[in-house]
Amino acid sequence: MVGIIGAMDVEVQALKDAVLNPERKTVSGIEFVKGTISGKDVVIAKAGVGKVNAAVCAQTMTLLYSPDVIVNTGVAGSLSEQISVGDIVIGTSTLQHDMDTSPLGDPVGFISGIDKVFMDCDKEVQKKLLKASEKLTNMKITSGIIASGDVFLNDGEKRERISSLFGAVAGEMEGASIGQVCVINNTPYCVVRAISDNADGSSHVDYPTFVKKAAENSTKLMIEFIKIY
Repeated sequence: MVGIIGAMDVEVQALKDAVLNPERKTVSGIEFVKGTISGKDVVIAKAGVGKVNAAVCAQTMTLLYSPDVIVNTGVAGSLSEQISVGDIVIGTSTLQHDMDTSPLGDPVGFISGIDKVFMDCDKEVQKKLLKASEKLTNMKITSGIIASGDVFLNDGEKRERISSLFGAVAGEMEGASIGQVCVINNTPYCVVRAISDNADGSSHVDYPTFVKKAAENSTKLMIEFIKIY
């Protein structure tokens, strides 16, 4: 079974609409839609924005459905001059850029308990997502580190700091918390993000303009991924 989590309706509604024989269950205010797409078992949920919502959703999905893989899909801001609005980033790893116990001697982003900064995305899932992307000939697909934090990135200096400190190419608000849940539960995971803005001083203008198209791009990739998973 493929588990898919997005933060907002625009990121998952088209996937929910594609589910055949849907079974719906609401837990902790989150609706989970189980069924099939292209003959493959799936469960899809809208978590809500932010790391806590995403973690609650991922843990609940894990306990209820035990998916073979969880993919977080949606939109993100670009942290790289080589990645533009509409492009898709497939995560190689994730990290929480606003996790900071460095006054205690830890590196910025270090997560106690799992004792790491970077949470690797599953390599086989990455390969299948890249293979699925071959069907999307009109989109630029790249791979890289994705940074998560409970802040909408709208500051050029912060954008540069996150990019320089972690080598991240995209910034969003959920992926790494889903990654943490998956690491704890030994569940393969990956993050797919379509770029909606440049995470700088113009992002509040670009985001409302491009978020729908960006979300459509990530949805198209997810549909192709499900077909070959």
